[in-house]
Amino acid sequence: MEGSEVVVFWVCGTLAVIGAIGLIISRKAVHSALWVALTMINLAVLYIANSAPFLGMVQIIVYTGAVMMLFLFVLMVVGVDSSDSLVETLKGQRWAAIVLAFGFGILLVSGVANGLVEANSIGLDAANEADGGNVQGIARLLFTDYLLAFEATSALLITAALGAMVLAHRERWKRAATQRELSEARTRTGAGVVPLPNPGVYARHNAVDTPALLPDGSPTLLSVPEPVRGRGDARPMDHSGLAEVDDLFSGAPALPPTGRSLADDPRAES
Repeated sequence: MEGSEVVVFWVCGTLAVIGAIGLIISRKAVHSALWVALTMINLAVLYIANSAPFLGMVQIIVYTGAVMMLFLFVLMVVGVDSSDSLVETLKGQRWAAIVLAFGFGILLVSGVANGLVEANSIGLDAANEADGGNVQGIARLLFTDYLLAFEATSALLITAALGAMVLAHRERWKRAATQRELSEARTRTGAGVVPLPNPGVYARHNAVDTPALLPDGSPTLLSVPEPVRGRGDARPMDHSGLAEVDDLFSGAPALPPTGRSLADDPRAES
């Protein structure tokens, strides 16, 4: 290998191994999925560096961008944590997983050793030229020698998607209340018989941080959004404005009498 290929191999290979180790030692399923995504991305870079651009793009677009993100979304929606992993939903699944992992490890080691020891290896460049390109060579192998494995993988992916839908589905235990039933329940309890006014309604400032006024003239902070109230950014009550509104409702003139300025008005504030 050339110098640049050696650098790419050691950097991406190291990151791929770190991602695999993080998958095993992570206590949260979401973190494990993110570690797997790191491993897949670095494997894609290694594929591209070894004259297999189609495999590299499939690794990123299909497996990392679609399948792995699907698993990640399912984990976040369902809320699987470390306590759930201690409960076996299927009896004997741990031993079956150990046996399958051990068998896959033997298969992987034997395949790599066979590729390294076999003397008649022609290399990836020559294999691509035999079929006219990397995509054509992969297509020929998928639909001839590895057709059964390809279809089995497709079935597994479809099963995973259906399993995600089943796990994320929540059964409704009772019928959803209609608008009429909700309105009748509010009327019976006396809480919120009519909707509260929006922020700024009947107020001197039409802003989201201005408390609205109830029909009796009293302000209500319930009309201000909770994040604004939590930050303490709600606008303070404009008492002079409230007094002016009370005067208007009581029949007092909106402007001071002729010959007097606003500064002479006792309702005005400095």
